Amino acid sequence: MANIYKNAFYDPATTAAETVYTVPSDSRAIVQNIQITNESGSKVVKTAVTDSSSTTDYQIAYASISGPTICNLAKGPVILEENDILKIESSNTTGISAIISILEINRS
Repeated sequence: MANIYKNAFYDPATTAAETVYTVPSDSRAIVQNIQITNESGSKVVKTAVTDSSSTTDYQIAYASISGPTICNLAKGPVILEENDILKIESSNTTGISAIISILEINRS
């Protein structure tokens, strides 16, 4: 079993929900931080998890932010199971980005 520290980045190409991270089939993951950077203007940012066992999307965070600012959408650890998907959606594609800090626990 290995603990792997990873990051994932969000730089939107569209205002639709975009997959930022998918848990490998032999792993579980703990998301520690979803740091959103808004360079200017007002934006709405939503974060969701697709639960692979039920193929259901669950919204886990919502923020209406004005820039310039940085905010953390993960108010505590988010546990993801095998094949779960983390998605982020923004109301605008300009001047917004994110970094997600992940601890992946691999069973291989």
